[in-house]
Formats: sequence, C-alpha cells, structure tokens
Amino acid sequence: MPILTDTSHSSEWVEPDEVARPVVAYGVASDEIGAFELDMHRHAKGQMLLVQRGALSIKVEGGLWIVPPRSAIWVPCNALHAIKVTGALEGYSAFIAPDVDARLPQACCTVSVTPLLRELLVRAAHLPLLYDEGGANSRMIAVLLDEIAAAKVEDLHLPMPTDARLRAMADLMMAVPSDRSTLESWAKRVGLSERTLVRLIRRETGMSFGRWRQQLGIILAVQWLADSSSIQQVAADLGYESAPSFVTMFRKTLGAPPGRYMAERHFARRL
Repeated sequence: MPILTDTSHSSEWVEPDEVARPVVAYGVASDEIGAFELDMHRHAKGQMLLVQRGALSIKVEGGLWIVPPRSAIWVPCNALHAIKVTGALEGYSAFIAPDVDARLPQACCTVSVTPLLRELLVRAAHLPLLYDEGGANSRMIAVLLDEIAAAKVEDLHLPMPTDARLRAMADLMMAVPSDRSTLESWAKRVGLSERTLVRLIRRETGMSFGRWRQQLGIILAVQWLADSSSIQQVAADLGYESAPSFVTMFRKTLGAPPGRYMAERHFARRL
C-alpha cells in the first residue's frame, strides 16, 4: 500500500514515474519528521500534493509556495522543485501523466481543497500501485481529475527574483522578517539606486517592493500559524507594532482574519 508512515522503510517508496499507471497516489503520515528537506528534483508526471496536517514549503523555479492545512499545490510535470517540511505532517499526492487531462493547470499554483477532493486523494492513496484499470477505480480517478481541474487557486505564492542583488535582499528579508527598513535603506544595502531597485523587482516579480514584502509576510504568517504560533507572536516576528495592524493586512490579502482562516482549515480537516 502506498501509505508511508514513521515505521516505513525507504525501500517501500517507488518512483511514481516508474509506475505503469497514468495516475498514481501516495500518502505520508508522520509525527516524527521534525525538519526535512527534499533537494531539487523533478517528475515526468505532474503532482497534486495535499496537506492534511502540518504545513510545508515548496521552491519551484522562480517562486516559493506555502501549503497550509486544507490546501494543496499543483507542480507541473518536469518542473524542478524542492520540498521543506517542519513538524508533523499528513499529506497525499497524486502523480498524473501529462497527457491524461488537458484541463490540468499549466503552471505551479496552490489551491483550496474541497471535502470531496480530499476524500478522493485519500481513497486513491489506498489503492495498490498497480490497481486494476477500468470499472470503479477508473471512474474514481476520473472524478478526482474533475475535482483537481475545478479547484480554486489560492494566493500563497511568493515570486523570487533571479538578480543576485535582489536574491541577496530576499534572503536577508526572509532571515529577519521583522526588519522593516525602508526602500531607500534596502537599496543602499544591496548597492542599487531606489529607482533601479523599484524597476528590477517589478520586472522580476511582477510586484512593487511594498507588495512583494507584504506577500512575504503572508507566506511566513501562514507557515507559522500552521505550526501553532499565536497571532501576537506572528505579528511581532513580522515587525508589526500591534497585532490588530497585522490582522487587518492578513484579512485584506486572504479575505479572512488569521484566526478564522486557520480555524476553517483545521475544522475541514476533521470532517
């Protein structure tokens, strides 16, 4: 069975590209991961990865994505990506051959997960790797593909610049997110004029400096909240003078205050 737990051996993992099925699903359930990072790799099949418990971050060419509980990420076939997990994790992945369904996303994206999509991924992960095709299995896989194609995209993506000076700035911001230095100060620190910094970050990320820094805050906040940090602690770690100002920013960006946003995901997980 393709469900990996803390007692599973590494030999139980079979590369999904080597499985002679157009769609193959796996599950992982661990209370002991602690901190784990899977280096850059790629699959010939696209990957839909659902996080049921915990949170993980994924670096894909040109961007960083955070996947909180009740969300999933779609990684297209052959996209180079790395995965980082902290704490306990329960998740399910479906690997899908590129010619199976033309409706599947063409670019990497995070999506919200309906109860039906979640149950279909869990059910698919309990199938044998070489499940019988035709009949009930094929009908279930067809519905799974329908749900993936219809999934609502979430804005949990941070585009990463490729310019070495901007990457240095991004690395510093991610290391010390409470640093609220001005645009002028950051430009001096990376050896650029303000005008050049504004132009470069717009060109490479599609965002203004302020919007990019705010999105970084959202990405980190979701990750920390999923790891049980309090709203007050997250606000402080992001350099906000008060929790209400952080809550206002979070609500305007994601459509709900952080407490409700995370509560909805934990509630949906128990359904």
